[in-house]
Amino acid sequence: MAGTTTGTTGTAGTATGTAGAAGTATGTATGTAGAAGVAGAVRAGGRAGGRARRTVLAALVASAVAIPVSAAASPDVPAPPPVVFAEDATAEGRYAANLANLAEAARTARSAGRTGRAAKLRAMEAGGAARFLAFDGRGKGRAVEVFGGLEGADRVTVLVPGSDTTLDTYQRFRAGAVALQQRLEAEHPRSAVVAWLGYDTPGTVSVTVLTAGRADEAAAELRPFLDRLRGLSGPGARISLLCHSYGSVVCARTATGPGVTDVALFGSPGTGADSAGDLPTGARVWAGRGTGDWIGGVPHVRVAGVGFGADPVDPAFGARPFAAGSAGHSDYLKPGTESLDSLAAIVLGTATGTGTGTGTSAIVPAPGVSRA
Repeated sequence: MAGTTTGTTGTAGTATGTAGAAGTATGTATGTAGAAGVAGAVRAGGRAGGRARRTVLAALVASAVAIPVSAAASPDVPAPPPVVFAEDATAEGRYAANLANLAEAARTARSAGRTGRAAKLRAMEAGGAARFLAFDGRGKGRAVEVFGGLEGADRVTVLVPGSDTTLDTYQRFRAGAVALQQRLEAEHPRSAVVAWLGYDTPGTVSVTVLTAGRADEAAAELRPFLDRLRGLSGPGARISLLCHSYGSVVCARTATGPGVTDVALFGSPGTGADSAGDLPTGARVWAGRGTGDWIGGVPHVRVAGVGFGADPVDPAFGARPFAAGSAGHSDYLKPGTESLDSLAAIVLGTATGTGTGTGTSAIVPAPGVSRA
């Protein structure tokens, strides 16, 4: 789950890099073997079976998730506290104050000898042009960045990343947001994308990546953010949640209001829910997975709170499928891909799901739907 698209992390998040061919093959083989192993464990009887099943599940899911992805450690870097805003603070006021805070965080990191973090923060400044609704440079860090004209947008997308997405790996996350915004603007200029790194993502190689604890904490942050976002964007704006890898677990736990019209899950290890109808949203729920995504080999099981259960691209889950082509785990938002086209169509309201949600031919234009 490490991953959004932008090149985000592994089974619990957005991919921290594209897994190599060997890693992908290993992850897929491990996941396939894991599913068979779990099935065998579940059939095992006896009083000791429950404990054995939990142990086997944890080991299998951990190996299936961790092998294809290498995590990048985030140092405990000193930084000034984040800016606190009044509820009625304007977007422009937030941009200016957070950019100043980011610059101070870069200076603090450099003074502390953390030159690598300082360089990454300077890159995030984008020459003074970056627009952050929120920023916290402490530790792994948090950042909520806007691309496009949010105040006049009537199509707003919120990207939710997965594991190992931090300020140290932020440029991969940002790249996906930029690619999506460029794709949307080509058809609909009144579009904006929000890259929401608003929670402490779990490490790809960790116990937390196998459970919903971090997702529950993130959902408690994401829900009020979505409410505030409606006041910052254009009147009547429709909001779409695009959720990659472990980010799909976050979105599956986020209660959404009427402003959120679509929730798309991709590269998902599962959500912890048995069906799309169990999610706390009235929005349309979409799911897709590329044929090159190793996460398809992860066992879709859940025992004693470990694992995330039903596969969102399984027709029985009830999500609307969308075509993801040959996308690998970190490729969904790469320019020129079928997955990017499909996600853009979901945001613009010009698509309807058909097919299976894996590979191609799973999404077609919706007849008679205006792009305005």
